[in-house]
Amino acid sequence: MKRWLRTILMVIAPFLIAACDQNGKFIQEAGLEKLNRGVSSEADVRNAMGQPDTVWEKENGERTLEYPKGPAGARTWIFYIGKDGKLSDYKQVLTEENFARIKVGMPKEEVRQMLGKPRTVVQFTRKNEEVWDWRYIQSDASQAFFNVHMDITTGLVTGTSVSQVYGH
Repeated sequence: MKRWLRTILMVIAPFLIAACDQNGKFIQEAGLEKLNRGVSSEADVRNAMGQPDTVWEKENGERTLEYPKGPAGARTWIFYIGKDGKLSDYKQVLTEENFARIKVGMPKEEVRQMLGKPRTVVQFTRKNEEVWDWRYIQSDASQAFFNVHMDITTGLVTGTSVSQVYGH
């Protein structure tokens, strides 16, 4: 092997290894490799991911921890903690599949819990419309904004749209 190639590999190899978990799978977000569903506690999640932006508490004792990676980020992680205090699941919610679940007539509180904290909230008072947006990565790897349009008076979804991110 050529000496220059060996030198390059020696320099980049630690970074390639650091981007994988114990099983060699790519790590989507720093800290996730330390967590295991059904085993990790809420304290483990907080140690790995930091302080959540929002904590949603249900009457049955379950909790949801929200970690938006914005405003320029394109991911929001939601961690679900069961009644037993253990991590039951986690997922990145800014996906086209999740966006398809947003329906006309849905209350904005439900949208907020499904998608996490929006990047921006803009009111168009003449149209009686409020628009929330989230930056996300499309299936073709380009970035876009998913927009949820709501009636200011009722707080209900009136529609959704997608706009492209330019300059990136």
